[in-house]
Amino acid sequence: MALSPSATIDLLRQLDHLPNKKLGQNFLIDGNLVEKSISMAALPPGLPVLEIGPGLGTLTERLLHLGHKVYAVEIDRRLEAHLRQRLGSFIESEQLDLLRADAVKSPTGNLPASISDYAVVANLPYAISSAWMEGVLGSGNLPIRMVMMLQKEATERMLAPSGTKAYNALAIFLQACFQSAGTHAVPGQCFHPAPAVDSVLLRMDRLPQPFVFSRPVRLLIRRIFTQRRKQLGSLIKKEPEELRVTLLTWLERNALCPTFRPETVTVSQWIDLGKSFPEQE
Repeated sequence: MALSPSATIDLLRQLDHLPNKKLGQNFLIDGNLVEKSISMAALPPGLPVLEIGPGLGTLTERLLHLGHKVYAVEIDRRLEAHLRQRLGSFIESEQLDLLRADAVKSPTGNLPASISDYAVVANLPYAISSAWMEGVLGSGNLPIRMVMMLQKEATERMLAPSGTKAYNALAIFLQACFQSAGTHAVPGQCFHPAPAVDSVLLRMDRLPQPFVFSRPVRLLIRRIFTQRRKQLGSLIKKEPEELRVTLLTWLERNALCPTFRPETVTVSQWIDLGKSFPEQE
């Protein structure tokens, strides 16, 4: 069960720990949401789980008691020490692998590359949600499912369809690999301290045939979207000659007019561009 607001404050005081706004530390104080995360995930028995920002360990402990091996990544030294004390028996039995690291730099923690089927269940620190997501997408080891607590606005950007102002490069990369499988609104009072933004539990499932953009293509699409109000034709002119030929051929193949803007191009059309490049990282 999640700690009550008073119990959370008492524990943080005992740990001499103030929630770090820069790290996006908002601690869950509603046990119903722990269970909601578990039910939304609907994990097969024994499936390995990656958790980013376990914090005080409420969700972590629930996952462990359900029999999952958990690979957790926590950057905060004090919270890591607390987790090692609270969940020491699980660490000793090797059911919990706890890594103190920056999840942006180590997006899958100590999860072995040989494990291709795993899930992400996490109260994701809002400050790193987009950067961490890019790290996972670039890792080449995609989870079969993700259930994440996110800022509502970040969720809307990730799920934004083409033709909208919110449509962006990360939405393209993410939607090429995953599909949304449900959301659940979460009020601020479910956390301590209460964030000044609305939150959402989001479930995303890996597509049967996900497409991971190579790093050069990701950089190209990001470059294009930094000037999203400009026409594709004028943006292509700024690229090196060899790349211009590939891009112009792509426009013609997809019946895309050079006067179109980047936000009008669908995910499937961007995937077609990605397939025009040799696989490389």
